[in-house]
Amino acid sequence: MDGRHDLEIILRSRTPIVVIESRDEARILKMLQSITIAGSVDEYMPLFRWTVTDGLQRIDIALEPQSINSEPGDVLKHIRAVAKPGIYVLLDFHPFLDDPVNVRLIKDICIRYREIPRQIVLISHDVKLPAELDTFSARFDMALPSEEERRKIVERVADEWTRENPGARVQADAKAYKMLIQNLAGLTYRDTEQLARNAIFIDGAITKSDLPGVMQAKYELLNRGGALQFEYETARFSDVGGLARLKKWLTQRRAAFRGDESAAHLDAPKGVMLLGVQGCGKSLAAKATAGIFGVPLLRLDFGAIYDKYHGETERKLRESLKTADVMSPCVLWIDEIEKGIAGRGGETGTTQRVLGTFLTWMAEKKSQVFVVATANDITTLPPELVRKGRFDEIFFVDLPDKSVRTAILAIHLTRREQSLGNFEIEELADAMEGFSGAEIEQAVVAAFYAAHAQKESLATKHILQEVSETRPLSVVMQEQIGALRAWADGRTVPCD
Repeated sequence: MDGRHDLEIILRSRTPIVVIESRDEARILKMLQSITIAGSVDEYMPLFRWTVTDGLQRIDIALEPQSINSEPGDVLKHIRAVAKPGIYVLLDFHPFLDDPVNVRLIKDICIRYREIPRQIVLISHDVKLPAELDTFSARFDMALPSEEERRKIVERVADEWTRENPGARVQADAKAYKMLIQNLAGLTYRDTEQLARNAIFIDGAITKSDLPGVMQAKYELLNRGGALQFEYETARFSDVGGLARLKKWLTQRRAAFRGDESAAHLDAPKGVMLLGVQGCGKSLAAKATAGIFGVPLLRLDFGAIYDKYHGETERKLRESLKTADVMSPCVLWIDEIEKGIAGRGGETGTTQRVLGTFLTWMAEKKSQVFVVATANDITTLPPELVRKGRFDEIFFVDLPDKSVRTAILAIHLTRREQSLGNFEIEELADAMEGFSGAEIEQAVVAAFYAAHAQKESLATKHILQEVSETRPLSVVMQEQIGALRAWADGRTVPCD
């Protein structure tokens, strides 16, 4: 179940080099020991482990530690000179594969493999073999714990807590227990055990309050590339003024996305694109989507993905999307998507590969990842991204009308502990025609400063004064916004 059988087949296939990319080093070594010990007498291969700190040691039988050949070149020369079969596990050898002497030594060992079967197993978090060694190698992917194995790990950790606390038992909420096992998916055995221990040993209980901490810790373990950001604060839709049609659309699909039994016959939604005027609430809507679905929110930063080295950009994107898959169920928010996959001058080749990688993932993903892509200029996006089927729907977030401006004003005044009865809300909403949600908020903030400077309580006059001195984006960029609204008319679904 953990891949032991597959690893045994690879070892018996007599491939000179076996590459294992994993951070679960201890478990792989234990697996190799069990495979070696269980081998027949005729085919028995002694097992050795090498590290740059301890040198070469035999680990299939109990011997007094004897360290030899700690230098990379020396250990390879030793292996090449040995006239007997053996399996040599080299831990974290990847930095030394840039040395042409080491590469030649390994190649010598591989070429003479049929005469003397000396097998090299490279274990590290990241192994890039030189091209001349690829033909001699096979790769093994360590299987991650299945649901049943995760359940056993959690039970074992709970038993440990009980042994350390005689007379007490771990209290577990049935739903929280099930969700904990689900949320631990995608981690190694070691990390699964670590997070289970964190959840249980704090208070001897498994409750819903443990789950956000588990998801945050899981994200930090997975996101080593830095292109994804875990958004700790998700919004409630009560914090979003307007967007009534989008709210209804998401609410109708919540059960299907979460996999509730009542919606088992429905296809899970894939995602939406939010096109609109800057400052009208697209980013806030993305945060609120995670809130209404009740799942974590991940933000993909395309700026952090692009790399000057060939192939690194695509690799970072693949790793980020893989992390999102492992974090599922979640919402993946791609802010200003046009800046990541629209034309980037001389990087058109890289951009096309990034687009292809992203589209392939969207078409083939099986995980519960709901994509929310926001864009300010859809005309720069490639047509293959916005065609029907990529996203479930394209919504247009327009400048708020009077009723929505009234709601936004009420939200920001209430948030700042102001009584709405002290303000002429209708008058303010009329004066703010053409203002975006962000501009309305800034008008309220600026009015607070003005009232404070005048040593007065905030009043309608202060806000009206700030509004009169502000030129909203709809005026400053009238032509561009007019063209965007004209394009969206009839091509997108209005959010209100």
